[in-house]
Amino acid sequence: MTKMTRKIRMGMVGGGDGAFIGDVHRMAARLDGKVELVCGAFSSNASRSATFGRSLGLEETRCYPDFNTMFTIEAALPSESRMEFVAIVTPNHLHFPIAKDALESGFHVLSDKPATLTLNEALSLKSIIENTGKRYGLTHTYLGYPMIKQAQALVKQGRLGKITKVLAEYQQGWLADKGAETGKQASWRLDPSRAGVSCCMGDIGVHAANLMENVSGLKVTQLCSDLATTVEGRQLDDDGTVLLRFDNGARGTLLASQVATGEENNLTLRVYGEKASLSWQQQEPNSLWLKFNDQPAQCFRTGVGQLDESAQRFTRTPAGHPEGYLEAFANIYSQFAEALLGDTPMSSPGIDDAIRGMAFIENAVAASRSNQKWHPFIISQSPLHNEENI
Repeated sequence: MTKMTRKIRMGMVGGGDGAFIGDVHRMAARLDGKVELVCGAFSSNASRSATFGRSLGLEETRCYPDFNTMFTIEAALPSESRMEFVAIVTPNHLHFPIAKDALESGFHVLSDKPATLTLNEALSLKSIIENTGKRYGLTHTYLGYPMIKQAQALVKQGRLGKITKVLAEYQQGWLADKGAETGKQASWRLDPSRAGVSCCMGDIGVHAANLMENVSGLKVTQLCSDLATTVEGRQLDDDGTVLLRFDNGARGTLLASQVATGEENNLTLRVYGEKASLSWQQQEPNSLWLKFNDQPAQCFRTGVGQLDESAQRFTRTPAGHPEGYLEAFANIYSQFAEALLGDTPMSSPGIDDAIRGMAFIENAVAASRSNQKWHPFIISQSPLHNEENI
C-alpha cells in the first residue's frame, strides 16, 4: 500500500440536500482520512448550492453555482490548494459532460455508475482520458468488499477449477408501488432523458454484471434478455432477466428487479466451477462460502485467519465487528487516492469497467426489444444504432 503523506483534495458535483448518494460519497471519502472535500457545485440552483456547501463547512468562495464555473476557478488556483479530482454524483445524463470538462480542465474524475448516458459517450470518454493523461475511477461499490476480494483470489488460485456457471440476483422492492416514481430518487431514474435507456438494468443490473465478470474473471460474449415495465405508465424497465454466455463457454443468469416487494438491497452472487463453488450475499457481506461435492463447505469470514492479502488490505476492524456498504465504498475512495498520490497503477474500477457496464445496459435493452434469441455482446459501438431496435 502506498504511504499517504497528505490528503487528496476533492471537489463534488451534485449530492446536495436530499441526495442519498452524495452523503454516502462524503462519508466514504472521509473514512480513511485520505481525502478532503474542498469545494463543490452541489445543486443546479446557485443559492441552494452555496447554502449546502456552507453547511458542510466549506468556504463560501468555493461553493460554486455550476461545474463549469468550479473547474475554471479551481484550475486558476495555486497548485497546493486547488482540487485534484472531482466526484460526480448527479443523474446519469450529466456524468459525461461533467467528466469531459473536468478531464480537459486538468482534474482527475471519480464518477458514479453508470459512467455515461450512452455507450458511445463512454467510448468517447476513454479517448479523452487517454488524451489528457488523467485518472478515471468508477464507484462500483461492491468490488470494495473484503470477501469479494477473497472470492477473486480463490478463482485466480484455481480453487474452483474451470468456471461453468455464474448466477447473480439483485432484488429491490422500492419501486413496486404505483406512484413511487414521484419521489426524488425515483423520478430521474425512470426518466429516459436523465437515466438513459434503462432504469432497472442501468441502476442495479449493471452492478450485478460487473460483479459476475470481475469475480469469475470471464467476459460476456452473448446474451438473451427479457426486460419489463411492470408498473403501468412507466417509460423504462423496472424488472428484468438476462441469460449470458461467457468467453470460456460458461453460462450465466442475471436477475434484477426494483419491484420485488419486500426486498431491500438483496444482491447475491454464485460462481460454480468443476471443483467447487462460491456464494456471497451483500446483506451478509462478511461471509463467503466455498462449497464442494465431496467435503464439508468452508466459510471464509472477514478478519478471520489467513485470507488473501487483497482481502486483508480492505479490512479495518477485528473479526466479529461487521463492516458493510460504507466501508466498501471507502475502499474505492482509498484506492483512488493512493493511485493519485503515489502515481501507482489504478486498481479500482476504471474506464474499461465503465465501457463494459454501458455495453451491458444497451445490449440488454436491444436484445429485449428483439425477437431474436441470442445476441453478440457488442462493445465497439451502440447495439441500439439500428432503427429497428429503437
